Amino acid sequence: RQRLVAMNAEKGFTLLEIMVALAVFATLSTAVMSASSYVLGQSARVESRLFAAWLADNHLSDLQLRPQPLAEGQTVLNLTFAQRDWRVQQRLAREPGTGLWRVELEVSPAGSAQVMQSRVHWLAVHHAP
Repeated sequence: RQRLVAMNAEKGFTLLEIMVALAVFATLSTAVMSASSYVLGQSARVESRLFAAWLADNHLSDLQLRPQPLAEGQTVLNLTFAQRDWRVQQRLAREPGTGLWRVELEVSPAGSAQVMQSRVHWLAVHHAP
């Protein structure tokens, strides 16, 4: 009978072992949550930069294909692209003696001063002045 009691006493975990296991699990869970939060934040920033690059490329194509002549100067455009609002700052200038237009674009989310994409490009636009 004593042997049976000794066997039953050794079965299972002690409260201390369970608490140590829970502490280890909680620490690992916190680390995993922190890492996944960082990855999600980085993913959102990369997505925004990608959309800003696409918007800049599309805007350059629109300028190239525009039927009316380009006008020198600086313009701020508020555009919607990929279900987001963007601010595109555009500077146009003729390059003397080349027939090219210098186009500078800065794309940022609407309401933010952070530039997500900056481009300098030259266009050969063949419109009458």
